[in-house]
This record gives sequence, structure tokens and C-alpha cells, in this order.
Amino acid sequence: MQTATRQRFLDDYIRIRHAEGRGSQDAEYYFALPYRDVTGRLQDQWTIRAKSFQYLEARVLPPIEKQYGRQLRTADLGAGNCWLSYRLALRGHRPIAIDILGDPLDGLAAGRHYQERAPFPRLNAEFDELPLASGSLDLAIYNASIHYSTDYRRTLSEIRRVLRPGGTFLIVDSPVYQRREHGEMMVQERHRQFEKTYGFASDTLRSIEYFDVQMLEELERDLAITWKIHRPWYGCQWSLRPWKARWRGKRPPSNFWILAGRFDA
Repeated sequence: MQTATRQRFLDDYIRIRHAEGRGSQDAEYYFALPYRDVTGRLQDQWTIRAKSFQYLEARVLPPIEKQYGRQLRTADLGAGNCWLSYRLALRGHRPIAIDILGDPLDGLAAGRHYQERAPFPRLNAEFDELPLASGSLDLAIYNASIHYSTDYRRTLSEIRRVLRPGGTFLIVDSPVYQRREHGEMMVQERHRQFEKTYGFASDTLRSIEYFDVQMLEELERDLAITWKIHRPWYGCQWSLRPWKARWRGKRPPSNFWILAGRFDA
């Protein structure tokens, strides 16, 4: 990413994140994540993140841990304030938190709160140029983040480089649509909302912002990926969203599946 484009994206992104009320000066805010937002500002979003993580802990991580029978060398990609790296460290793994944002409230610098209890390295880097040796990871987790990629093939080719043979990558809390047109409608709606709220469309970086079923099939074919799709239960109200959208004449909402991918040998 060009330096000027990267900086403008970071400036826009952190402006929005701060305006949304993310982060806190209180260390307890970070230790409570993802289960509770002690500020109360974004509890609805963190409730979804917590359910995704609980499913991850109960259903997705145990088979991978059993496969290796040891600590997992893990990359938390798009780590944000590093809450996931902290939770992985508590499970006995060796996470590396990676993000392009170093902000002290909502970026890598916020990870300082965790270092006394469960230290882990934090690296400022982009998805497509990871400062990691080839074949050095057992597991990579895109933590509500890969939809910021501008080219999924390039991004996933880079994670293929750094994963060991048989390694797994997980895509968590990124929107997935059945049809591409619904994803494109979401992107347009989002940009209009940002333009109205913040005075700019937040489109400096032309990120993809979603997956669709056809896109997953194309990535499977082009990069020799075997997908396993997990469907966490987010509650009755969440499951009723498609019916409510149809009744109101709106586009179908996204799914928040957990996508587990492995590259064929």
C-alpha cells in the first residue's frame, strides 16, 4: 500500500473508531473483552463477538489443538486492541498480534494492558507483507479483519506462505452473503452512512468488505483451499433478521460464519 494512501486510510479509520466510542483509559475494559463492554457503548457488537469466540473455543480450536498436541504458533491478524491474542495466550498458545493500527485505544498499543498477565509480541504490518518466516505458523486467525483486504487472492497467498503444511486459517466475524449483489448493496449503504455521519465515505482503501458464496467457491478453486463452514448460533433475534429484512423490503443481512480453510498439498 502506498504510504500516503495508507496514512489517509489510518486517519479515517481511527477517526471513525474513536467517534464510535471504542477503547477506554481503563485497563479493565480490555480484560473484560469480548464478553462485556464496560463502557456500555457497543455492548450489542461485543455480544456477537463473544458468541463467535465462545463457539471458536468450544468447537473450532479443540480439534486443531488435538492435531498438534502442543502450543500453537498463532497469528492474530487484524488484532486491533489485541483481546484475541490475550485469550489465546491464556489457552497456552503463542500468539503474535499483527495490525497496521498502533493506536493506544483501539490498536496494537492497547495490547500493553495484557503484557504483565500474558505477554505476546505485537507487530505493525500489512496482511499482504507479513514479517514472518515461511512455514512458521500452525494457525492464523483473521479477527473481524480480512474484509479490509483489497485482494483476497494476494492476502491468502501470503498466509499460505507462512503456514506450515497442514496449517489452518480461520476467518471470524467477517460478513458473508449468499449473493454478491447483496454484498455490494451493503458496501454502498455503508459508504452513504459514513458520508452522512462523518462527512466522508471511508473509501480511501478500496477494500472488498464482504464475502459471498460464489467468491468462496472461486477462492477454493484458484488457491486450492478446502473450506469448512461453521455456523454459530447468535440467538433467536439474530436468526429472525432475514425474515424481518424481507418483510421490510430490504436486502438480506449477512451471515457471520466462521470459515476454516486449509490449502491442499
